[in-house]
Amino acid sequence: MKKIFTIIALNLITIFLADAQSPQLRVLVVASLAKDHWRSISAGEQFFEKLGKENNFSVDFTDDTARINDANLAKYQVFVMFHLAPFDMSASQQAALQKFVTQGKGWVGIHAAGLTGKQFIDTNPAKPYWDWFETLMGGVIYSPHPAFQDGLLVVEDRTHPVMKGLPAKFWLADEWYEWDKSPRANVHVLATVDESTYKQNKPMGDHPMIWTNPNFHRMIYICVGHSPTDMDNPNYTLLVKNAILWAASK
Repeated sequence: MKKIFTIIALNLITIFLADAQSPQLRVLVVASLAKDHWRSISAGEQFFEKLGKENNFSVDFTDDTARINDANLAKYQVFVMFHLAPFDMSASQQAALQKFVTQGKGWVGIHAAGLTGKQFIDTNPAKPYWDWFETLMGGVIYSPHPAFQDGLLVVEDRTHPVMKGLPAKFWLADEWYEWDKSPRANVHVLATVDESTYKQNKPMGDHPMIWTNPNFHRMIYICVGHSPTDMDNPNYTLLVKNAILWAASK
């Protein structure tokens, strides 16, 4: 009898340890089908899966926007728009994501996730513009970006958890998106780009690259991430890891 109880106890301990070690955080990464980002997207699945394994969260990576619905999103704490533009989603998918964010769940937008502006739906007048998403992004409208080139990213808020462990400045190659104005009046800026280090289309002066929106519980937009080489950059890896974990926090 003592042997039986010992076996039962060991089995219960094994189950408990397995549950304790299994990821409690689930992240959904939805990637774009856009050809201009395919090199980054093709490297993205391995990048996010490795990030999850190293930091004890599970990742479901897909380019199927049909998975953006209330029932499926309920399984996750964080939604990552990986180059997926807002106009790439149907109205029902947009509504599901909007509900997810307004409920206080985590949202991480990377690079092309920030393509706001009615110019993207002008070819389809029947499609309504997603005004809420422009508000989420801080009320800015995307402008044509300059050429892909090296630039210096400058960390502005070094106390924020997303910026933890990052150097004050570091180089990246990107398209350095521009907008009609700085979002600073409506967002909390975490990092900017030094416009003196590259050639712009139209200088913004104050040029945020990474920001949160205090009106939404766990929203963060990371403009940089166009190149697959970013995923080999330890600073970029740390940035995305921190962003996901912060977006998942209470």
